[in-house]
Amino acid sequence: MRRLLLIDDDEQLGPPLAAFFRRFDFELQHATRPSAGLAVLRDGAKHGGFEAVILDVMLPEMDGFAVCREIRRDSTVPIIMLTARGDVMDRVVGLELGADDYLPKPFEPRELLARIQTVLRRTAPAAAAQARRLQFEGLAIDLDRRSVLRGGEAVDLTGTEFELLALLAGTPNRVFNRDDILEKLRGRSAEDIHSRAVDILVSRLRRKLEPLDCIHTLRNAGYTFVGVRQ
Repeated sequence: MRRLLLIDDDEQLGPPLAAFFRRFDFELQHATRPSAGLAVLRDGAKHGGFEAVILDVMLPEMDGFAVCREIRRDSTVPIIMLTARGDVMDRVVGLELGADDYLPKPFEPRELLARIQTVLRRTAPAAAAQARRLQFEGLAIDLDRRSVLRGGEAVDLTGTEFELLALLAGTPNRVFNRDDILEKLRGRSAEDIHSRAVDILVSRLRRKLEPLDCIHTLRNAGYTFVGVRQ
């Protein structure tokens, strides 16, 4: 599940937002003070990091602009700022400090979700360029050369098998259902793939990766890649 960090001193805001985002495969963590939020962000970097930070401008200890500046010192994580005053200068200053987008309060959760998804699509190519090789214990995936090494030996995969492996391994421990896989693969090298064929494709890929047991089935849920990035 993808993780989001909310830094906002409104204690009532976190729980309903967390429940809403959970429906869209996002886990929301809420910090009500900047110091706690920065600590959570630093600690989260050790465990896969956050997809984005939702940052309020009006905060105790320091305002959101100062927090944005602190985050940008050592992180490129997308930042969506929440502005209560509707002041154009707030938005300008936030963007100049490195925020990726802003949303005036009060807001609809669906609009915030749409802003986050747009920012993530926009920043995805840059993130991919920085991580063109996926390395796990016993498995190396070169995204540029489209090659796979299992225990140092080359694995011969079809285009569709490679796309599936790159999809699953790109987000370890995330569960992809059949519809997720179809949506991601369709339009690349799998125009002719259909729902029932997903199971066959996964089974074929597993056999080629043996004796590694890195693709697991979650009954009535989907498939997930189990591995720790090196």
